[in-house]
Amino acid sequence: MTMNKILQNDYLGLLIRLVVGGIFIYAPIDKIFDPDQFARIIYNYHILPGFLVNPMAVILPWVELLCGLSLITGIYKEGSTLILNLLVLIFMSAIIVNLFRGIDIECGCFSVSTKAKTDALNLLMRDVGLLILTAYLYFNKSRRFTLFAPKG
Repeated sequence: MTMNKILQNDYLGLLIRLVVGGIFIYAPIDKIFDPDQFARIIYNYHILPGFLVNPMAVILPWVELLCGLSLITGIYKEGSTLILNLLVLIFMSAIIVNLFRGIDIECGCFSVSTKAKTDALNLLMRDVGLLILTAYLYFNKSRRFTLFAPKG
């Protein structure tokens, strides 16, 4: 099977959309309901200036949720896939920076609980897998099972 056929596979594209969409629908639930705790987690990464922490804690979970819903429904798949690819790259960068700093971080990926600590290398490997899936979706040429797909 050629790479072009893999990238045009309707059913593989749909399956990956459902998996990634489900992840990004589930992941922000805790963050949406507890933005104060999520702001604390973002602050502990020591990457953003203080004045951006609270707006990011409020906006980011909704972006994740909307992009996840977009993938599941197939509405504006290309735009949401691009946003999710960028988010995953940003998440990976934040983990790498703190790994090199030697800072033990709470991920904030699926929970805002202080007990939700995961080894940074495990987080990074999980995000690499997620990046592979989101990159596949970005290059997937299938228009089947999508709404509002651009012509061409």
